[in-house]
Amino acid sequence: AKCQCKIEPRNRVNCGYPGITEGECKRAGCCFDSSVSGVFWCFTPKEKKVKKVCPTDAPHRKDCGFPGITAEECKRKGCCYNEHPAGVPWCFYHHAVEE
Repeated sequence: AKCQCKIEPRNRVNCGYPGITEGECKRAGCCFDSSVSGVFWCFTPKEKKVKKVCPTDAPHRKDCGFPGITAEECKRKGCCYNEHPAGVPWCFYHHAVEE
């Protein structure tokens, strides 16, 4: 993603080799910016930031518990808990969402 390549030139970590082309750099999963001389043009992107979100759409819940699991037991497993609506898992996995 473009936001992963917004790195101060002085903080760039080399991801290529002398003479690498923009296409070769991007195919390697790296960022390319040749607008600043004296720094790496092909550089490592920032790590993706991911946050865990409890799904709000009950039919898409993926069961993380067992029959009779309590809210406390579910949360200790690192899962979401919601007793409503009936007929769907009450203890369920998070969704990972990129920030």
